[in-house]
Amino acid sequence: MTDNKFLPKLSQNLLEILDDEEYYDITIEVGNEPNVKIFHAHMVILNYRSPYLRRILSTNKKKS
Repeated sequence: MTDNKFLPKLSQNLLEILDDEEYYDITIEVGNEPNVKIFHAHMVILNYRSPYLRRILSTNKKKS
């Protein structure tokens, strides 16, 4: 059984992780100079939220 305070706290922590500018492990650059947008991301979140990115990340991981 889950403590009814656990899930709201977990949700809050995940939102904080998404806004974290220090502990990201992937940088995604989109666009062409001079119009480039940079996104900082977390591989584990991308991996579990997107089957497409999971395939790309696992392919790049195998090449490394």
